[in-house]
Amino acid sequence: MKNKLIFIFLDGIGLGKDEATNPFTQVPMPTLFSLVGENLTHSTHVEKQGFLLKGIDACLGVDGVPQSATGQSSLFTGYNAQAFLGHHLMAYPNDELIGLINKRSIFKYAEEHNIKSIFANSYTDGFFKAFDRNSTNYSVTTRCVLAGKSRFNTLDDLIAGNAVHWDITNVTLQDLPNNRVPLIAPFKAGENLKNITNEYDLILFECFLPDLIGHRKNMEKSVEFLEILDEFLRGILHDKSENIHIVISSDHGNMEDLSYGGHSKNEVPLIVIGKEAQQFSEVKGIDEIFDTMFSKLFNVGSK
Repeated sequence: MKNKLIFIFLDGIGLGKDEATNPFTQVPMPTLFSLVGENLTHSTHVEKQGFLLKGIDACLGVDGVPQSATGQSSLFTGYNAQAFLGHHLMAYPNDELIGLINKRSIFKYAEEHNIKSIFANSYTDGFFKAFDRNSTNYSVTTRCVLAGKSRFNTLDDLIAGNAVHWDITNVTLQDLPNNRVPLIAPFKAGENLKNITNEYDLILFECFLPDLIGHRKNMEKSVEFLEILDEFLRGILHDKSENIHIVISSDHGNMEDLSYGGHSKNEVPLIVIGKEAQQFSEVKGIDEIFDTMFSKLFNVGSK
C-alpha cells in the first residue's frame, strides 16, 4: 500500500522546562505517554520503531523570536522564510511570503506530483460570504489552499464527518447565529480526520488553540486542551492502517511556558508516528519537514 500522511500543525507549542508553568508536566496524556514514556520537555528525545519525537529549531538562523507568518511559511513551503525575509513576521504573510507560498505551497507541490491532498479544516459560512482573494488577512494555510487547486471544506463537510474544525470539538461554533453544527467528542474528531485518508493521500490539519491559550497564560485551559488533544490523537490511532503516518509539529513555542504569555525561542516538537518514522531523524529545523515528507514518504524529488 502507498503511504498516506496526516500532518497536524499545532500553533504555539514548544518543548519547555520541567516546571510548574509548563502544562505538559501538569496533565496526564495517556495516549501520548504510551508512545513517549515521559512528559514532553526540552530534554525529551525518543527514537524507536514506528515512532520519533525530537526537538527541532524554529528560529532558523535569524535573530529574534519566531512568529507565525514566517514559521508557517517555512513549514508549508519548505523554504527558510525567516532567512528569506531576514526577520520573523507575525500574523499574516506579506507579499513576499505570499510569493513563496504561490511558488510552492504544500498543496500545489502535492498536486504537481499527483499526490491527492486537502486541508482538513472546515470554514464557516461567514468566510465564504466575505471571501476576497486579495484580502491581506488570510493565514498561511488559507494562502496554501488558494495557491493550489485544493478545495475549502464547508460546515456541511464538517457535519458529514469529512472535515475537522480548528478547535477539534466545534465548541467555537456553538454561539454563532443559526449554528447547525453539534459538538463532537475529540476521539470522534480524530477518527474523522483519519478517515479522510480513505480519499486523500496528504491531509493537513491546523489547530491554533494552544497559541491563543498561551498568550492568555491560562493553565486551566491549557490542561483542558491537552486532554482534548490526547483523545483526538487516540481517535486518529484507533484502527489506523499501517500505511498511514502522522506528523505533528509547530511554528514556534508559547503554551509550554505560561509564565510569559508570548512566543518563545524553544525548540518545537517533531512527532512522527508510522513505519517510516525514522526517515525524519535527520530533520533539524521546521523548514526541513516539507522536503522530508515528500521525498521520503511520497518518493518525489527534493527541492
